[in-house]
Amino acid sequence: MDKPHVPESNLTSDDGQPEVVRKESRYLSREQVSTLISAASINLGSMMCYSILGPFFPNEAEKKNVSNTVIGMIFGCYAVFNLLSSLLFGKYLVYIGTKFMFVGGMFVSGGTTILFGMLDRAPDGPVFITMCFLLRAVDAMSFAASITASSSIVAKAFPNNVATVMGSLETFSGLGLVLGPPLGGFLYQTFGYEVPFIFLGCLVLLMVPLNMYILPTYDSTPSQHSFWKLVTLPKIGLLSFVIISLSGSFDFLDPTLSLFVLNKFNLSAGYVGLIFLGLALSYAISSPLFGLLSDKIPYLRKWLLVSGNIITAVCFMLLGPVPILHIESQLWLLVLLLVVNGISAGMSIIPTFPEVLSCAYENGFEEGLSTLGLVSGLFGAMWSLGAFIGPTLGGFLYEKIGFEWAASVQGLWGLISGLSMGLYYIVEHWRRKRCEPQNTLHTEEERTSLLPHRI
Repeated sequence: MDKPHVPESNLTSDDGQPEVVRKESRYLSREQVSTLISAASINLGSMMCYSILGPFFPNEAEKKNVSNTVIGMIFGCYAVFNLLSSLLFGKYLVYIGTKFMFVGGMFVSGGTTILFGMLDRAPDGPVFITMCFLLRAVDAMSFAASITASSSIVAKAFPNNVATVMGSLETFSGLGLVLGPPLGGFLYQTFGYEVPFIFLGCLVLLMVPLNMYILPTYDSTPSQHSFWKLVTLPKIGLLSFVIISLSGSFDFLDPTLSLFVLNKFNLSAGYVGLIFLGLALSYAISSPLFGLLSDKIPYLRKWLLVSGNIITAVCFMLLGPVPILHIESQLWLLVLLLVVNGISAGMSIIPTFPEVLSCAYENGFEEGLSTLGLVSGLFGAMWSLGAFIGPTLGGFLYEKIGFEWAASVQGLWGLISGLSMGLYYIVEHWRRKRCEPQNTLHTEEERTSLLPHRI
């Protein structure tokens, strides 16, 4: 299989050491095109399967005598197993193999999606709940395998354009989120509970032979570094908190928004799916732009990240809106805020992966699939942790204090993470400013010592 050729030229840096300058080809290699197709297929398929539950599953589960808190836990358990699996697969990516992990995860995910469509035949109560948890756990592990492998392969194939490519691929994630809820709502209303899951499960299974054929294979050596060393870096810790809050914001809406809209505006399941469209579509459209900005203007990444978090926090406080504002809840306002929230989410989410990767390299992690696996696994694990906390806490708060206050609590979480990250960047900036005069002084002293002494 063709390898992407990266021409190099040897130059000399300011300190006299040789450095390598990589010149990217204008055209994508066959391997890069194959990588894009494979990554796009898993992003689209997995997001459709994941988001299909939102419009109708909470209502269907209530018919099976399941409380809102348990519904939130069913959504949230997916994230728990995704979290544990992401850490495991990220660590052992180079041992298992990226291609096997990618294709195997996709195959299992398609099968479990089909099985989830059979749950309407399960007895009400404990049996139904147990089967939901079991299938969600297996689906989560398969999803973690495919996404961890996909992110690592993409970063390996496009080392100098990670944010641009991942931002572009998020278009397919957004498209999956866009198509999943309305398609699921339509199929559910027209054909019943089973058909949406069978249709999407078969669609994912059809992608398996395609990816077995086109997905490139990369070899790599194991790394001596660990997740613990990565996550204990102060900057990585704060970035992890940001990822958790963003993921929690997204997944908070799954068990709560559909019930709120159904009760508040008396809409059908099909129309509820269309409301989810505003969030997903705006995210899908804006993500490539923020990815391009992150790669072309690297110093802008940090401020996109901070601004996106703060805007997301404000959107959540207005979704209800929070009762202390005394603003009447209206459907057009809710849809508008979801659209803005999708854009702000793109501002925050896209820069985080290259920021984590850049920080890892700055702290001695070697370039290669092993480090990419660690970063991909960490990103997936932190995202999953937020995806567990968001719906679990959201379902509980929805029952206790209502959607308006629950959404505001979620917004407060995003506000804290955004301000914390902004404060860190400001401190980091002033530390570098303070070090610059000292570095300049040392350089001048070294140059002076090299001058001939006059007697």
